[in-house]
Amino acid sequence: MALAIFDLDETLINGDCASLWSEYMATLGWVDGESFIAKDHQLMAAYAEGKLAMEDYMAFSLSPLVGRTPEEVAFVVEPFVEDVIEPIFFSDATRCLATHREAGDRILIISASAHFLVSAIAERLKVDEVLAIDLHEEYGHYSGKTEGVLTYREGKVTRLHAWLEEHGETLEGAYFYSDSRNDLPLLQRVDKPHAVNPDPVLREHAEREGWPILSWS
Repeated sequence: MALAIFDLDETLINGDCASLWSEYMATLGWVDGESFIAKDHQLMAAYAEGKLAMEDYMAFSLSPLVGRTPEEVAFVVEPFVEDVIEPIFFSDATRCLATHREAGDRILIISASAHFLVSAIAERLKVDEVLAIDLHEEYGHYSGKTEGVLTYREGKVTRLHAWLEEHGETLEGAYFYSDSRNDLPLLQRVDKPHAVNPDPVLREHAEREGWPILSWS
């Protein structure tokens, strides 16, 4: 039995849940669609290049949630996951999850997206354990701020080590599946790193290190 860790966006799903959520908020009338989505695309381009300050993206993407309750947001996240996210699950990803379950491995999704999105998607994938960006609340409402270490780049390593200590787990024999150069800090710390539909930087690194490169669809 080993730990099987999965990135979410562009790894388990064929897209980025945060950007798709931005588009969904436009359909709800929570944001001005044209300007908000244009800004989202600009920030996500920086992410793809490894140049994004995650704090800047979260401040932007959480602004429409300020003053809303977690219950109000969860009410619209459920149909979002069903209608937008579930159709873009990679079939190969669901098969890989099934293989790890059959092997008795412990499955963890760790993502640089907001926890309310990642946990709802993980539930559809029948994954119980998640590390994601936690949101701050004031008087039962989202404040637009985050809490704790962000699960991004080296922050994924920091949060994972805290989780390992809390749960009495180790990285011995652990797998990690990711598409992104931003996950190199964690990929380099597991015994069995896997590059899934990797970006150019990750592909080059994986080829040099002899890591498995998977083409999921």
